[in-house]
Amino acid sequence: MDLEEGRIGWGRAHAKAILLGEHAVVYGAPALAIPVPQLPVTATARRLRCSDGGADRISFAMAGPGPGAVTPLAADGLRCLLPDFKALTGVDGHVCVDVIIDCAIPQGRGLGSSAACARAAVLALADLFDRRLDAREVFDLVQASEKVAHGRSSGIDALATGATSPLLFRSGTARELPVPMPGYAPGHPAEHSPERTDGDAGEGPPSYAFDGLFVLADSGVSGSTKEAVELLWRKFERSAQTQADFILGASRLTRAAARDLAHGRTSDFGARMTENHKLLHELGLSTDRIDGLVEAALAAGSLGAKISGGGLGGCVIALAAEPRQAEATVRSLHEAGAVRTWVVPMGRFANHDD
Repeated sequence: MDLEEGRIGWGRAHAKAILLGEHAVVYGAPALAIPVPQLPVTATARRLRCSDGGADRISFAMAGPGPGAVTPLAADGLRCLLPDFKALTGVDGHVCVDVIIDCAIPQGRGLGSSAACARAAVLALADLFDRRLDAREVFDLVQASEKVAHGRSSGIDALATGATSPLLFRSGTARELPVPMPGYAPGHPAEHSPERTDGDAGEGPPSYAFDGLFVLADSGVSGSTKEAVELLWRKFERSAQTQADFILGASRLTRAAARDLAHGRTSDFGARMTENHKLLHELGLSTDRIDGLVEAALAAGSLGAKISGGGLGGCVIALAAEPRQAEATVRSLHEAGAVRTWVVPMGRFANHDD
């Protein structure tokens, strides 16, 4: 079908934060992640007239702060989306598309900006060409983009940037955990998960009794997931025991934290976050600035704190038991040098106005 020039498609995604298990998840260990709906991404795709005899063309630009301001975006991971999308959906003919991305997620902070931009762009293309993609197809397209962007990629970002509740992820399979969050819709199918498993469904309460607020703090320093992944690979090449110890330790902490989440044990969950940070610190993935923010969060009374995401910079995430503790944590983090913070409430605080 020849779509009219100027038609527009729209797609949306959001940030994510890793609670436990980053890096180990690449080696098959479990990980816990939450969506961060406070940091949305939208993409608009517009069909353009193509020159006769030319090749397909797709361009990406990032929306700027001013009206109509855009900055061209050169991203290899995004450029592969059009040919992959056409091959998957059967769109034929000569195609030229401009995609404008409006991204509230700071880049290089371990919050899934590249995956969220890819997901929003995929959904915008699907809307533009009137193609309905199932969850597996969206995941496959986003994951292919992520592998170009980061090298080795677990798939957790490709899933969590479309989630509405916490995810327990392992080896390409995600299980939704029934904890109320902003935008959470209990009982709705998991549209984001290519291989949703219900695991312990039916064995526990319909909604986990986990009440807390996660505080995210931007260190102001960009990290690099690709560099961190390569750093770990080199360490593990030199010592298989180091790799085994890290994966075992991270796996134990993540599984225990998932049980804490199910039973509402916020203090225990926080302690496991801090232990996970120590594992990542020992591997050289933290920095003095990140460690200082972790210490500031703990000094303010947080139940636990750690680096979140790829490392070598980026963000810290802390757990507060109640809103006043979250406010104290935010103040302490800013005093320690955080450039911005976000609060992600869960459970009975899901509608908390931060």
